[in-house]
Amino acid sequence: MPFQPVETRRLYERVADQIGDLIRSGEYLPGQRLPAERDLAKTLAVSRPVVREAMIALEVAGLVEVRTGAGAFVREKPVEAPAGLNAGHSPSDLLNARMLIESEIAALAAINATAADFANIAETIAQMTLEHDAGRPWHMWDLAFHVAVAQATGNSALADVVERLWQEQHAPVFSLLSERVHLTENWPATQQRHQDILDAIRAGKPKVAKAAVQSHLGQVLDVLTGDEVDA
Repeated sequence: MPFQPVETRRLYERVADQIGDLIRSGEYLPGQRLPAERDLAKTLAVSRPVVREAMIALEVAGLVEVRTGAGAFVREKPVEAPAGLNAGHSPSDLLNARMLIESEIAALAAINATAADFANIAETIAQMTLEHDAGRPWHMWDLAFHVAVAQATGNSALADVVERLWQEQHAPVFSLLSERVHLTENWPATQQRHQDILDAIRAGKPKVAKAAVQSHLGQVLDVLTGDEVDA
């Protein structure tokens, strides 16, 4: 028996492929509304966030139009994206990965951080606040905060890992979902949780630092996957 290709497609991409095939075959016609998110999740035996991410991938691919409060509709004139579109990791998978990795990083930082590290992390919070209050983009200081926490472990490789994970948020599905749920308006929670993480690291409390990161990224995950973004 010859070797078979190994399945490497992400779950939401496989769901998007299945729905896309139904659209291409004429099962759903131009202008027709697709089944509700909850119904698709039940039919496909996947979670609603997976269906939501699949719909956004189809939107990026030019097959559907998502109308807030009305649902997802087949585009009147579907425009296929280039073959092999890389829409990025699932937002929920990415944030769960960050919670797992960055919570352990924060715990290690609480053990190894120096006074200089405390000052460096505090500076990123101050600069992020300054940019936000001035109405300017503050996301790069958000990245700087998470990288500074990783640098405080004394392991430079961890800082590279954190930066690569953070940059994944610029992939099409994560980016569009963030825009749809108005993630930038999550500022008060972000600011407070960054401070909580710093306080725990400064106090030398690994378990508290770990929990603070889980609380921070878990809250972001809740915003991205909450039912209020259902189309």
